[in-house]
Amino acid sequence: MPTFGQQFWKGFTQAESLRDYTHASKVFTPNSFELKPRFKFLFHVFFTFNPAIKQLTNVMGTTNLSYLVKTVDLPKFNIPAETLNQYNRKRVIQTKINYDPVTITFHDDSGDNVRKMWYQYYTYYYKDASQQYGGYSPTAGSLGDSATRVTGFDYNKRDIYDAERMSNVNDWGYIGEAYNDGTSSPSGKPPFFSDITIYGFDQHKTATYVLINPIITAWGHDQYNYSEGAGTMQNTMTISYETVKYYAGAVGNSRPDQIVRGFADPAHYDQTLSPISRPGSRANFMGQGGLLDAAGGIIEDLQTGGPLGIIGAVQKAGATYNTFKGKNIASMALNETVALGTKAIQQGIPGQVRSIQGRNNGMIYPTPQSPPTN
Repeated sequence: MPTFGQQFWKGFTQAESLRDYTHASKVFTPNSFELKPRFKFLFHVFFTFNPAIKQLTNVMGTTNLSYLVKTVDLPKFNIPAETLNQYNRKRVIQTKINYDPVTITFHDDSGDNVRKMWYQYYTYYYKDASQQYGGYSPTAGSLGDSATRVTGFDYNKRDIYDAERMSNVNDWGYIGEAYNDGTSSPSGKPPFFSDITIYGFDQHKTATYVLINPIITAWGHDQYNYSEGAGTMQNTMTISYETVKYYAGAVGNSRPDQIVRGFADPAHYDQTLSPISRPGSRANFMGQGGLLDAAGGIIEDLQTGGPLGIIGAVQKAGATYNTFKGKNIASMALNETVALGTKAIQQGIPGQVRSIQGRNNGMIYPTPQSPPTN
């Protein structure tokens, strides 16, 4: 094993092949990791059904579609431009903006939530599925009168040369009539979706994209395949939209579902804190869940007032007592202070000397930051 002198001399005579973490720390950690790339898997999608369609709200109820989104594209833009001549000088002139379609894939769930949404959309805009087949009443079209229809066009009947045809055999394809009375609406058929909102999460903040008045332009079911023993089914939806709204903000701690619609809803999310993250649950002085964290939590609970605040403060105080019972708090605080001071000094030591100290005496690295979960 090389001696300290050999390692020190190599710092003057050889080029470094492995550098320390100072550069990455200075780039990515300042200002709450503002230059850190976002993770692809931290997102949430919410679908807003048009509240003007009362029947749709009754049929779909509280949607679970948000939890079934597998992938989602963010908005894409195409800006056509023309190159003109200004006394032989080239000028590029933009003419308009196009919103390119985006694709969303869903897990094909056992509860039929995704297929039900598509079927309601399909029968809301198109009449093909509302006709009878095989003597069975249609299973879709619940936004209109076809929900209870037991008669209709028989797909097996050949009526090309019939003297009289049924009055409802012309209900095919897209239909623009209103959903409730079968007449044309002066303002047109209400859109099925009001918007689709995509939330990206990072450091307890959101980057939000709202797709206004989206229309499904393509839908595809998956493929069954015996050879894919571990494969899961999915549905693919392509949508066009009229414009995009941008928002940003904090997620919030107490009720994130009030900021990010459908996210961290207590009906679906376990909001119980892990034992290692509760204030007063860890035997340290300044770290997460330690003594100072417990003191701050107790003060916050008492400031909120009311029975729940008092109960929360008592719980934190009891957990803190049990955690630190028999511990030398003064020694603990001194050791952590010395460790923090050593880390601050090491940030100022030249890289090669700091790497030598790290190999021989043990280096203190920054605490890794976990991705936000709510």
